[in-house]
Amino acid sequence: MLPLLVVLGVMAGIAFVLALWFFGTYNSLVFLRNQAKNCWAQIDVQLKRRHDLIPNLVETVKGYAGHEKTTFEAVVNARNAALQANGVAQQAKAEGELSGVLSRLLALSEAYPDLKANQNFLSLQEELSSTENKISFARQAYNDAVMQYNTKIQMIPSNIVAGFGGFSAMDLFELADQTQREVPKVKF
Repeated sequence: MLPLLVVLGVMAGIAFVLALWFFGTYNSLVFLRNQAKNCWAQIDVQLKRRHDLIPNLVETVKGYAGHEKTTFEAVVNARNAALQANGVAQQAKAEGELSGVLSRLLALSEAYPDLKANQNFLSLQEELSSTENKISFARQAYNDAVMQYNTKIQMIPSNIVAGFGGFSAMDLFELADQTQREVPKVKF
């Protein structure tokens, strides 16, 4: 009788430890997934700020370079595409294209000395530059959080809990085109 109680006690202890491990692992996966989602939300906030700055920048440049219609249209179209993008990969592509046309818009200031000296334009350039830096840091934080989460769901033994709990890998925020990786140049 005593050996049977010992065996049952050991089995109950093992079951208890396994249950603690399972719930602990599950909760850590939930935490990591939510952390990655929060980091994505931070990128989204900075992208919204960037998108809100663009119409003001375009209008300021239009006052000095009204005949640069194709550049303005390209910026507006790229901004609209970025606003409508869904998912990490589509958002990364759209934002990369927006960065490219923004750099063309900012390059116009070289051809227009009065624009280059305009205080409103300088202020918008500074805000855009600051926002680009914040976006860069937010992307890095997001990618770090996603890497940590993806690593956890792929490693043994937590991959067992991840499979049972329906946790799936998240996409990194990557730019496919090397030219899109460059931040628009802001010159004063």
